[in-house]
Amino acid sequence: MSYSTAGLLRPVTLDDVRGAQKMLSGVARVTAMEGSRHLSQLVGAPVHLKCENLQRTGSFKLRGAYVRIAGLLPEERAAGVVAASAGNHAQGVALASSLLGVHATVFMPKGAPLPKISATRDYGAEVRLHGQVVDETLAAAQEYAARTGAMFIHPFDHPDVIAGQGTVGLEILEQCPGVRTIVVGIGGGGLAAGIAVAVKSLRPDVRIVGVQAAGSAAYPPSLAAGRPVAIENPVTMADGIKVGRPGDVPFAIVGELVDEVRTVTEDELSAALLLCLERAKLVVEPAGASPVAALLGGAGDIAGPVVAVLSGGNVDPVLLQRVLRHGMAAQGRYLAVRLRLTDRPGALATLLGVLSVVDANVLDVSHVRTDPRLGLTEAEVELHLETKGPAHCAEVGQALRNAGYTVID
Repeated sequence: MSYSTAGLLRPVTLDDVRGAQKMLSGVARVTAMEGSRHLSQLVGAPVHLKCENLQRTGSFKLRGAYVRIAGLLPEERAAGVVAASAGNHAQGVALASSLLGVHATVFMPKGAPLPKISATRDYGAEVRLHGQVVDETLAAAQEYAARTGAMFIHPFDHPDVIAGQGTVGLEILEQCPGVRTIVVGIGGGGLAAGIAVAVKSLRPDVRIVGVQAAGSAAYPPSLAAGRPVAIENPVTMADGIKVGRPGDVPFAIVGELVDEVRTVTEDELSAALLLCLERAKLVVEPAGASPVAALLGGAGDIAGPVVAVLSGGNVDPVLLQRVLRHGMAAQGRYLAVRLRLTDRPGALATLLGVLSVVDANVLDVSHVRTDPRLGLTEAEVELHLETKGPAHCAEVGQALRNAGYTVID
C-alpha cells in the first residue's frame, strides 16, 4: 500500500520520529558509532561508522517494522500481518511481530539465501516461498493480504516505517554532535527519508548524501522527473538497495531534504565490503557498504566529520565469498591467468617455480590436456593467484612472458 503525499510538504515530522524512539526503547539497540582511521585518512576528515549491521536481526529494518506493527489497531493485530522480502525486512517483521504477539506470514523468493529463510523462521514468522524475484513475491503477499485481511507491512512506503528508521538519525546527532555530512544507502528510500527528517529538523546545516548502486539507481531519474519513476531490470549485488521504483512517501521527503544522490559501481561496492571486513573488522552486506563505497569513489568534496551508515550485515556466506574475491580482484589482489605450455614431465612444477620467484601465491590450478584447440604436445593451465596489487599483477604477467609462456588471458 502507498500513501498519497498530495498537499503534504513533509508527511513525517520530528515529533513522529521522537515518538518512535520512545516506542523502540528497550526493543532496538542504540548501535555503536565507530571511528575509522583508514577512511579518515582517505577522506581528509574524521569518518565514523554507524553500525546498524550490529542491530537486532542484523539491520535497521527492525526499527520501522516494530513502529508500524505496534501502531496497528487491536482488530488489525488480530488479523495478523504479512510482508514480502528477500531478507532484512523479513527478519525485522518476524521479530517485531513476535515481540508484539502478532502472527506474521512472510513471503520470500524461492531463491532467497537459506540463512535468511532460517533466521526469519527462527524469529517466529511463517515463511512461504513464492516466485523467483521479489516482484512476484510482493504480488503474492498483497494477494494474501486481500484474501485474508492480514495487514500488509510495506518495507519503506509508510510514514510509521519512515519514523522508525528516522531514529537512526537521532542517535547519530547524539553520538556525533559535530557531524557535518551523513552518507546513507538508498533503496526505496525509507532509511534516508527518516534520517533526513530527524537530522534536518534539528541541524539543517548537516549535508545528507544518498547512495545507490549504479545498476539499480531509480532516484536520479525520479528526482529529475519530479515523481517516482520505475526502472526496468535493476541489477546489483546489493540486494538491500535493489529497488526498481522509489516509494511515494519517502520520495517526497528525499526530494525535499536529501542534498545529493550519488551512484557507486559493483567494483566500488566490493572494495568497500572488503575494507569494512579488513580494516574495521565489521561484516557488512553490499547495501550496507554502499556509503563506504561512495567515500572510496570520490569524497574530496565531502565535509567532515562524516558519518557513514552501515545499514545491514546480513550477507549470505556464498555471496560474501564471491564478493570478497571480486573486491580483491578490483584491487589487483587476485589474478586469474590462462596460459599454454609444453606438456612434458615437470612442466607444471617449472611454471610454479616462476610464480614463486615473483612471490605470487597460487590459490587454485586447473590443468587441461585434452582439448581440440590444443596441439599434440600442448597443455592449458588456468591459475588463480593472490597478488599484492596492480603493479604486482603486471610483474607476474611479465615474468610469465619472459619465461616463454604464451599467456592467453
